[in-house]
Amino acid sequence: MSADRSVRSSPAIDAVLQAPPPAFSTDEACVIAGQTYGIDASTALNLGSERDQTFLLSDGAGAGLAVMKVSNPAEDPATLDMEALAAFHAHRADPGLAVARPRRAPGGSGTTPADDPLGYRVRWESATAGCWVRAYDLLPGRSRFDPRGLADPALVAWGETTARLGLALRGFIHANAIRQLPWDVQHCPSVRPMLGAIRDASSRSAVTAVLDRFEAAVAPRWSSLRAQVIHSDLTVDNVLADHDGIVTGIIDLGDLSHSALVVDVASVLDSLAAGRPGDEMFRVARLVLDGYQRVLPLEPVELELLGELWAARAAVGVAIGSWRADVGLEERAFAERLNDTALAMIDHIRSTGWERTAELLGATPIRRSRSGGDRLAARRAKVFGPAMEPLSYTEPIEMAHASGVWMTDTTGRRYLDCYNNVVCLGHSHPRVTAAVARQWRVLNTNMRYLHHAAIELGERLLATCPATAGLDTVLFVNSGSEANDLAWRIARHHTGNAGGLCTDFAYHGITEAIADLSPETLPRAVPPPQVATWTPPDTYRGRHLSVDGFAAAIKALHSRGFAPAAAILDGVLQSDGVHCLPPAYVQELVRLTHRAGGLWIADEVQGGHGRTGEAMWSFERFGIAPDLVTLGKPMGNGQPVGAVLTRRELVERFARDTVFFSTFGGNQVSMAASHAVLDVLADERVLPRVVEAGGALRHATSSATAGHDRVGHVRGMGLANAVEIVTDRESCRPDPAGARAIKDGMRARGVLVGTTGRSANVLKVRPPLAFTAGNVATFVQALVAALDDLPPPRLA
Repeated sequence: MSADRSVRSSPAIDAVLQAPPPAFSTDEACVIAGQTYGIDASTALNLGSERDQTFLLSDGAGAGLAVMKVSNPAEDPATLDMEALAAFHAHRADPGLAVARPRRAPGGSGTTPADDPLGYRVRWESATAGCWVRAYDLLPGRSRFDPRGLADPALVAWGETTARLGLALRGFIHANAIRQLPWDVQHCPSVRPMLGAIRDASSRSAVTAVLDRFEAAVAPRWSSLRAQVIHSDLTVDNVLADHDGIVTGIIDLGDLSHSALVVDVASVLDSLAAGRPGDEMFRVARLVLDGYQRVLPLEPVELELLGELWAARAAVGVAIGSWRADVGLEERAFAERLNDTALAMIDHIRSTGWERTAELLGATPIRRSRSGGDRLAARRAKVFGPAMEPLSYTEPIEMAHASGVWMTDTTGRRYLDCYNNVVCLGHSHPRVTAAVARQWRVLNTNMRYLHHAAIELGERLLATCPATAGLDTVLFVNSGSEANDLAWRIARHHTGNAGGLCTDFAYHGITEAIADLSPETLPRAVPPPQVATWTPPDTYRGRHLSVDGFAAAIKALHSRGFAPAAAILDGVLQSDGVHCLPPAYVQELVRLTHRAGGLWIADEVQGGHGRTGEAMWSFERFGIAPDLVTLGKPMGNGQPVGAVLTRRELVERFARDTVFFSTFGGNQVSMAASHAVLDVLADERVLPRVVEAGGALRHATSSATAGHDRVGHVRGMGLANAVEIVTDRESCRPDPAGARAIKDGMRARGVLVGTTGRSANVLKVRPPLAFTAGNVATFVQALVAALDDLPPPRLA
């Protein structure tokens, strides 16, 4: 099978690609150089070119004088001007980027091609044809080297150079850049008429498959790719490099076109990964991408499509090389010299699979679970063992991505998230993700060095607290558990006591000391002797309303030989079933704690950062002045970070006997995330929205479930809410099985909630603070439907 010879004059193929290049001898080249640019060259070395002729001019001693390009007779002079303008533009944008710029011709005026386009090219008329001639100063480096010899640092540097060129050309525009070049893979379908020149049927089939994939998967998304004027052919043939493989000069802008920015990355991968065995080509690609994204991060869609673009670039090379050989424009051995390595890359990409290729290049494509939920759960159990908390829901969910209050699983199903309070601003908030990504690209280190972000965040956090609290010092850690652990250490150190007080189903963290203060996680909820618990008020059933239980807990500590170092309280009582404590009640607890010699720790890991809507911190509802305030979960909207806010005298005493340092506490990335959270809380006026959404949620839930005997109580504050499930309203008997069934029923209807409380009969409704009154109907409809499907309670 051979190519259609009519392709040679097809308008789908660039005219310059169809026309043979000039064929001047080296002696003629020396004459041309002298008569056009006054260069007295003794020798001219033909460097070879696909479309024009390029000569290295030297003097009699062999010293290089210049590089001369004699353009194809079919070349549009406006395109040559575009190349010159682009080179000068790139130099202005990035003076350190070595892009070859044409010399000003004798008699030319102006300092750039913009001043005098004709001053940077000279017409040469021969007996057979006229050509435009340009001269360039020499740049250091070697050309046309084997990319397989490039060391890893050179591969990274290539990526950086590619990105720098993209940035340098970002503001450049020219009408002639809108053209159809097959090397620009957006036009790769135009090479289909050339495929007959590929003599091997299996190779032809592989190239055809790549073009089919491009038209099916890439073309429909092309408009979503960032586009600008790009180089289009940034290969080892078009650059110079030093002996370490570092690019020292970009010497050919002949394929400039307006296309997707990521196309330049594809051309570099096609060049540098060629001839690499198997998965080594992906390793090389990742190193190039590391360098590129250090300068210019790629967008998700660009990473998702990069594998197809890479394969398309290789396929175009095979098609053009075979066609040029078939129609006699070049010797077959030369024209097809890269075909074998290109086909090997195509075969490896296709055998790897498009989605897996995208993953290997750094994309995170949305895909269906490969192993199925049951198999994945079994693998989880095998790897993590029995100590890991069980999966949520009878039918577990494998999530793929999330945004705002919506989560999407690997089948594409969306869920309204009414459970995850860690991402307080909502999943993937753009302000937070941008802040984290930006900071990671610059610096992330520890607090042994000065940096503004941590200092300013500490100042901002303290400024959010009531002045009456007297809080003036901040210590940064990495989680709520660490914050509570550090607060506990400070309290013990300051008081000299070892006893702790907490609610009887509290959860405050996972460190050894704080796990003792977390009865929810203890076997049979029995705390160690140095911890005493009390039951908080149950306003639904009218029990435990006085502080007598707390006073009894203090006495219990004393009876065991312990005095309280601290009492710790989650202001929204998430683990205890979400109860709204009266301010006078909490004030009395604080008074009793201080009288017994202990400190008061306000745990704001669950209730802070505007969760109640009434104030930034839940302790403010009570009108108290805590000794220590601990922050975690929502502080970084998912970025691990925590903090302790306290008074200077407590820290000074602690510091006299110990040195506190956390390797990651106060790191710049976590600080950037935390600053973004505070910014968004203010800019989006989140707290008033929380009050509105929480009120609407409770009102609508109470109204819709008024006739359901299994809903005992709807309560909460802001977006910390509870729906207590009972066997019946008369007995108020907790119904954990019913709560679990409702949780699963709501999950089946696309709404996520959790369960909490000692009896696990309370639906925990604590969505991201991006939840609005507009989301209430979705929640209520799912709850009512799940209630309607609930079987009668099983009574013991």
